[in-house]
Amino acid sequence: MDRIFTRFATRVAAFVGQPLAFVVALGAIIVWAGTGPLFGYSDTWQLVVNTSTTIVTFLIVFLIQNSQNRDAAALHAKLDELIRANARARNDFIGIEHLAEKELRAIRDALEVESKAAGEHRGRHTPHGSVDRLLERR
Repeated sequence: MDRIFTRFATRVAAFVGQPLAFVVALGAIIVWAGTGPLFGYSDTWQLVVNTSTTIVTFLIVFLIQNSQNRDAAALHAKLDELIRANARARNDFIGIEHLAEKELRAIRDALEVESKAAGEHRGRHTPHGSVDRLLERR
């Protein structure tokens, strides 16, 4: 069951991210709007599009979230392997995605301070300086 759902979720997420999906959705709305005069712009006519779009949106959210969760898990596994394989990397960083937001913010802030101090100490540019230079190139 998991594999079937995974394949389905992956395909749906890939499709809804394409321009063709937008064109199909736009076409459906144009057809619906074009039938307005035929149905006298009735409450039922309006309810059809409201109900349809709500149901589709509700289901698509779950499919896309499933794809994003798998992508994030795969990315974390790859990064964890790179950390583990690099002798200079700190293995304590493996699995930090399970920490609370406040703890992650504290780690990020400490790393930024550490990186800035290391960059100045070694005579290198700070990460923010590098970013500034990249932005200036545009």
